Amino acid sequence: MWLDAIYHALDPIAFSLGPFAVRWYGLAYFAGFMCAGTAIYRVSRRWGLGLEMDDVINVMVAVALGVILGGRLGYVLFYGGGYFLANPLKVLAINEGGMSFHGGLVGALVAGGIACRVLGLSLPTICDLAAIGAPLGLFFGRCANFVNGELWGKQADVPWAVMFSETGGGMVYRHPSQLYEALLEGLLLFVILFALSRRRPAWPQGTFLGSFLALYGCFRFLIEFVRLPDPQLGYLLGTTWLTMGQCLSLPLVLAGLGLLSWARVMRRDQRAFA
Repeated sequence: MWLDAIYHALDPIAFSLGPFAVRWYGLAYFAGFMCAGTAIYRVSRRWGLGLEMDDVINVMVAVALGVILGGRLGYVLFYGGGYFLANPLKVLAINEGGMSFHGGLVGALVAGGIACRVLGLSLPTICDLAAIGAPLGLFFGRCANFVNGELWGKQADVPWAVMFSETGGGMVYRHPSQLYEALLEGLLLFVILFALSRRRPAWPQGTFLGSFLALYGCFRFLIEFVRLPDPQLGYLLGTTWLTMGQCLSLPLVLAGLGLLSWARVMRRDQRAFA
């Protein structure tokens, strides 16, 4: 089990600076936003949008704040299981883990919308650009989950199964569901959207955000079948069916399909302001 050996050789702390420990999780967030920003800028130039680097940086800073605040709030609301009602100060303890993608998505949309309004940018176009870069952030984030030994999968006997005994997974081999998500929600989704972005003229507004929501929702729903649910929630229907992640992913698929339909009907150019 070569992945098992690699996992046990990894430390969640990348390096230390005196009393401060720099974790791979924090570096993953940084790398994700940097790579996403680079992708957004390159695609915007290909589309001839005239976006300046300062505009991209300002939007990315706003989105980063939205992701962190929304991700934490989403985790508290959807995955807290009553814990945070009894321990309200723990809501601020982000260093102890607990972030929700779905909450982070809402936070990113709200913060990005505010930034677009202030900067005078087209929100639908910026959302499409962000959808192309977002999978890169998901890729690094899921890799960091693997390094931390969290969010592991169900017991498995596949050749690439991993034992997470040091982080509570027991003496059994499990699906490395974090890596499944990194490959599907991260790399594959980015390759699909980036390839679509090379079409000239560009696909109409809403195409990329709609595709991102629909595909992410499908990938996440499927991977939840081999990923253990959060222990404080368990399965929502019976003992083996329907996790909170699946419940939150279904609306994303519907919203994505709705956006794709809207994009096909409206056919708004990416350079249109709205």
